[in-house]
Amino acid sequence: MNPKNIEDIYTLSPTQQGMFFHILANPNSGMYFAHQMCILHGKFHFFAFEQAWQKVVARHTTLRTAFVWEGLKKPIQIVHRQTRLSISQYDLSELSPTAQEAHLQDYLQADRKRGFNLSQPPLMRLAIIRIAANTHQLIWSCHHLISDVWSDAILLKEVFTFYEAFDQGKNIDLQPSRPYRDYITWLKQQDLTEAEIFWRRELQGLRVATPLGIDQSNIKLSNQEERYAQQQVEFSLTTTEAFNSLAKQQHLTLNTLLMGAWALLLSHYSSNKDVVFGTVLSGRPVTLTGIDAMVGVFVNTLPARVKIASEDLLLPWLKSLQIQHINLRRYEYSSLVQVQSWSNIPKNLPLFESILVVQNSKVDISQLGTQNLKIDNIRSFASTHYPLAIVAIPGANLCLHLLYDLHRFCGVTVAKILSHFEEIIKAMVANPDTQLRNLIIIIDELERKEKSLALEARRQLNASKLKSIRPKAIGL
Repeated sequence: MNPKNIEDIYTLSPTQQGMFFHILANPNSGMYFAHQMCILHGKFHFFAFEQAWQKVVARHTTLRTAFVWEGLKKPIQIVHRQTRLSISQYDLSELSPTAQEAHLQDYLQADRKRGFNLSQPPLMRLAIIRIAANTHQLIWSCHHLISDVWSDAILLKEVFTFYEAFDQGKNIDLQPSRPYRDYITWLKQQDLTEAEIFWRRELQGLRVATPLGIDQSNIKLSNQEERYAQQQVEFSLTTTEAFNSLAKQQHLTLNTLLMGAWALLLSHYSSNKDVVFGTVLSGRPVTLTGIDAMVGVFVNTLPARVKIASEDLLLPWLKSLQIQHINLRRYEYSSLVQVQSWSNIPKNLPLFESILVVQNSKVDISQLGTQNLKIDNIRSFASTHYPLAIVAIPGANLCLHLLYDLHRFCGVTVAKILSHFEEIIKAMVANPDTQLRNLIIIIDELERKEKSLALEARRQLNASKLKSIRPKAIGL
């Protein structure tokens, strides 16, 4: 490393430290590697696009950051003054759509396996694939150690702002954003005394993580297979509108409604009336000026403890859950490691095994693009170290992604979870004045139907097998 190319050195945020611990423990897992993809329609100028990205890399310290840990008591992050972003170009326009998709999947798999050298910035790269005249596939590979979803949206907005200017032969300057170091400094200034009091009270009496109750720990995978997979469900426009209307009428957030739904499902699966799961917070303190435009890792995952009493009415229960979450957000800067140390759960055991993420960004990526370049078919994939992660993406059609550990879950189980989640949401919207017990009964009935259908399918399969092997009559 050239000392003249070092701009800054500082410690990791608590969230980064947590990620780093899991990455070192599972170096070949592809953990916290993210793919973002979209289709670009219109006349595309590669040189202007490359210029735009280099401009953005120069603007934000986190995009020029490397991580060093060997021989040190704690890992540090080192900001380089200059680094070069890799942008590859491919042309698949002469192939059929089927062949293009096969090449895309091969690229994505190889790219994940390639990973990143954490000590060498930038921890991201791009690929532009021409799939037709004036149609390109953009693949952005990025490590979650340097950016979160909110930051990703900021970066893309800046990229397309610069791209449009460069495409027209113009040069523009944007307002400078605060460096990530300012957030690290802010974190160190926080008094943890109140946070400790809050978390000790919040987690009092909790001794074990809530068991998921639906996983299968005996699933075996070969070393060649992917560790994580993803399924999703998209709610209908009618259900989404009704869901949003309920939230608005009752002054509830989308996050509160989804937390309530997952708490009920987790209670049903685990047979516990006191459940804990991870809630992912933006982690952007309103007291830090310019925080909305800063780029880096601010999100933090902290425990949400929810108690379920069958006789409780849904709406009052949801409103108390929202108040509880507002109180929790006052201490969203807390380190998860510290929070666990303030609980009665041993350090070597997880505090929770599932997390709920409600994506919250002030930038709608689908509305970016330029006058001559439009964006659609936006997709993303990322993995964490948690066995189960529910990611809610708001929009005209609410979409739920479920990321799961293939060592713990099979696809059929995950499909059921998504189906149950959708049914719980529909039931909440249809009858918001109901008791919690009635929502849980709905899942009981669904599971009975699923078991009945599975038994009938098995019976028909066995009957078919018997028929196929029945011996023919032998004439004497």
